[in-house]
Amino acid sequence: MQKPVPALFMRGGTSRGPFFLESDLPADTAARDRVLLAVMGSPDRRQIDGLGGAHPLTSKVGIVRTGTTPGVDLEFLFAQLQPDRDTVDTTANCGNMLAAVVPFALERGVIQAQGDQTTVRVLTRNTGMLCDITVQTPLTPAGRQVSYEGEARIDGVPNTSAPITINFLDTAGSVCSGLLPTGRVLDRVRVEPPAGASFQPFDIDVTCIDNGMPLVLFRARDLGCTGQEKPAELNADTDLKARIEALRLQTGELMGLGDVSGRNYPKMTLVSAPQAGGAINTRCFIPHVCHEAIGVLAAVTVGTACVLEGSVSNALAQLPDGARKAVSIEHPSGEFTVELELDPHDAQKVVRAALLRTARLIMRGEVMVPESAWQAAGVDGEHVR
Repeated sequence: MQKPVPALFMRGGTSRGPFFLESDLPADTAARDRVLLAVMGSPDRRQIDGLGGAHPLTSKVGIVRTGTTPGVDLEFLFAQLQPDRDTVDTTANCGNMLAAVVPFALERGVIQAQGDQTTVRVLTRNTGMLCDITVQTPLTPAGRQVSYEGEARIDGVPNTSAPITINFLDTAGSVCSGLLPTGRVLDRVRVEPPAGASFQPFDIDVTCIDNGMPLVLFRARDLGCTGQEKPAELNADTDLKARIEALRLQTGELMGLGDVSGRNYPKMTLVSAPQAGGAINTRCFIPHVCHEAIGVLAAVTVGTACVLEGSVSNALAQLPDGARKAVSIEHPSGEFTVELELDPHDAQKVVRAALLRTARLIMRGEVMVPESAWQAAGVDGEHVR
């Protein structure tokens, strides 16, 4: 016997995964997590027995409910799973999956279209972040519906789609204590190798920052890289990854995050001078695999670091003039433009971040969960709660 759970399988930005109404999942957190692991087929490197795509970018889940506080239309809980682990992490955000929240809610009838465009205020429950998301909802013979067709293009996704605009309202210190959790724009860190490591201690300059995603930025050249390497090349460099992970563990403590060995953040980002007309070039580890592109909130955070005088990225960045800046973040598969607006009275303070994403409904239906998963989770075997 298996239990059917209503779901929409959606692409959000450069990520994808199943989306659920919160009411269709167990109310108990431990039970919910056991069910999500069964849905995705984790832990298994290939995730052969579930919907996971054998990669962190395709091991993601979205959970949506109507807003429970005044002024909030929808609430979104993002869950990051891993192919080879039995973890369900709901402590950090995902700006890519966020792009699919409003289309999902419209498809499921949780909210109604407002006109040719529908703007919805969404609270991300993981960190309490608010944003306004605008999607295209043209009138069709069947009524107003979400449009997935259009001319908007984002690198990392083939073809074009209808634009989805995300205007972030409060991203600073999403997980950490503030924008600069160490209290400094630049830190010099002495990295000590763990027992059995093959590398020697080294010193490195870093910028620890959280404007939507906790990141540690460091110059690619400081670890012997050009910053132009392909992700597969970086992923195959075990010595480099060992040094980056040792740095991550130490900066996690420095950022007030404690032991981050079992967490998906901070993300580690190599920066170098732009090569294709952008503002900065990046290679982002998420945190143990090099991203084929860059995450939405990671891009916002990198862009923010670029405008902060004294950061590791500021001296490398090529930035446009003016208080409102379109900051192009180069990554392995193209670029990601973030629009940042600076406080006219404080050029070090970002007051607004906005960007463009796309999304698509790939499949609708029911995902079948083995009855044993429900029973192991302590869920009533007769119905989904």
